[in-house]
Amino acid sequence: MPVTPPAQTATITTEGDIKVIHLKPPIIVRDFATALGMKPFKLISELMEMGIFASMNQAIEEPVAVKVAEKHGFMLEIKHRGEAAQQTQQTAKEKAKSKEKAAAEAEVQNLAPRPPVVCILGHVDHGKTSLLDAIRKADVAAGEAGGITQHIGAYQIEHSDRKITFLDTPGHAAFTKMRARGADVTDIAVLVVAADDGFMPQTDEALKHAQNAAVTLMVAVNKMDVKGANIERVKQQMQERNIAPEDWGGETVTVPVSAIKGTGITDLLDMILLQADVLELKANAKTEASGIIIESQIEVGRGPLATVIVQRGTLRVGDSIVCGPHWAKVRAMFDDQGKNLKEAPPATPVRVIGWSGAPDSGAAFKSAKNAREAENLAEEAEHLIRKTTGTADAAPKEVSVESLFANIAATQAKVLKLIIKTDVFGSTEAVRNLLENIKSTKVSLEIVSVDVGLVSKTDILMASAAGAVVIGFNTKLENGVTAVAKHHGVRIETYGIIYELADKVRDMMADLLDPDLKENKTGAAEVRATFPLAKGFVAGCLVTEGKITRNGSARLRRKKEIVFEGKVSTLKRFKDDANEVRAGIECGIKLGDFNGYEIGDVIECFEITKVRAAL
Repeated sequence: MPVTPPAQTATITTEGDIKVIHLKPPIIVRDFATALGMKPFKLISELMEMGIFASMNQAIEEPVAVKVAEKHGFMLEIKHRGEAAQQTQQTAKEKAKSKEKAAAEAEVQNLAPRPPVVCILGHVDHGKTSLLDAIRKADVAAGEAGGITQHIGAYQIEHSDRKITFLDTPGHAAFTKMRARGADVTDIAVLVVAADDGFMPQTDEALKHAQNAAVTLMVAVNKMDVKGANIERVKQQMQERNIAPEDWGGETVTVPVSAIKGTGITDLLDMILLQADVLELKANAKTEASGIIIESQIEVGRGPLATVIVQRGTLRVGDSIVCGPHWAKVRAMFDDQGKNLKEAPPATPVRVIGWSGAPDSGAAFKSAKNAREAENLAEEAEHLIRKTTGTADAAPKEVSVESLFANIAATQAKVLKLIIKTDVFGSTEAVRNLLENIKSTKVSLEIVSVDVGLVSKTDILMASAAGAVVIGFNTKLENGVTAVAKHHGVRIETYGIIYELADKVRDMMADLLDPDLKENKTGAAEVRATFPLAKGFVAGCLVTEGKITRNGSARLRRKKEIVFEGKVSTLKRFKDDANEVRAGIECGIKLGDFNGYEIGDVIECFEITKVRAAL
């Protein structure tokens, strides 16, 4: 019995004067008749006139249906499944496009001026931190004891009722990467050049970073109050480097300043704001927050925290953000003065508390809908990192014995962890550089933290948790530290000479290695005869060199082949037991439970000594 196909509902639309019937195939006679507004048998008789015999539940071909529809004043549109999907897809694309367009329009409408982000670059000791100190009117440099800034710091100041964000990057060559990263976040780079020194190798290096980052360059000629200050020489050097100053017909804004006297600071800030106006810096503050991690650390009591610069949107307390494998529910935000902030608009530097771990400096962060989504995104990123580094769960495959041992060795790699405390920041630089230059394939050196000040109880607790050694350079211990260190089993070493410190660290690294075993030959004897005993045989020997010792390690060598290795269990002079027999004397020797001695065999005695492994 034929199965009746399900009835199809035809939709009729009007386009101008023409009525359009929309039907999906197959076109069944009964449904088609209903759509045309006629009785099914009437349609059957019409089809018969056209020479087509079809029952009520039979399908008719599409061209025939089109002809019949036209006859009755209708236009037939047959919807195929693929076409519908294509139409839906097209509609989805159009919707997405219009959504993007709307978002772009909203973005343009919401763009508002933002503060410029300014990076201070230059050679060590040319007064970058002192200049920033003069700008902030806060005693930053005094806390650094006339040395080198260790971490990138981000600060915001107000001038002429407008805000300017400053990045203070370290000046030492050891922090090239950090400084390069600082230049990548910024709009304007201020290159600090000392009026008495001029351009130095690190100044040129900083200039390259600024040029590579394609930021607007300004030059602050510092130390104008110093004897021997020569701004014309500096301008000459600028001309040689194709960054000619404005008064020499170039485009580089050059401002003479004195950080110590505080002169020229206002001019510098005015010029920064002028450059910002030229750049027309804008950002959308009414969107989800995203930006860059400037620095991160783990602080006792607060956990992981990071200094971030918001580049787009507004970051608020309670927001969820994600940065690579780390995420944060923003518990609190602080500015550089330590004040609590509720929100951070674009170009604002803030310290964020609430991270799952310390994110990488220079990495980008973005907002997530909620903490769960942020955590999931971080987990995905971590899985991706593990997958790319080959640590994720992979399909089981055949592993060679060599690679297995290599993997085991890698997991058992020796690491010497250090916590360094020094008297001044200048020392931290020197110590860190010296230690980072100690290279070894067997032991790696990890500097957990470098700080200035006395060795405190906090350092001991950190060292205990990290399994580190505390090293003090030109600094002393706080009261009660020795007792805490003894209780926690933490080793403290203090030095006054930097090279002694480096030598001691090398020794510590070497001490982590298993000692090398060295074999020393102590004697040899030649087998001249064999004598039977109650339990096997004993070898009658002449000691040819050194001495043979009872219970000493020995091996029996037959020509080039080693036949047996063990201990000297029996050593006799005639019938008496002997503890040792020296060269030129005959004796009886039995090695362990070995009995297969032959005349001409050589018995070698040796001892194994442990020698400190070399790095």
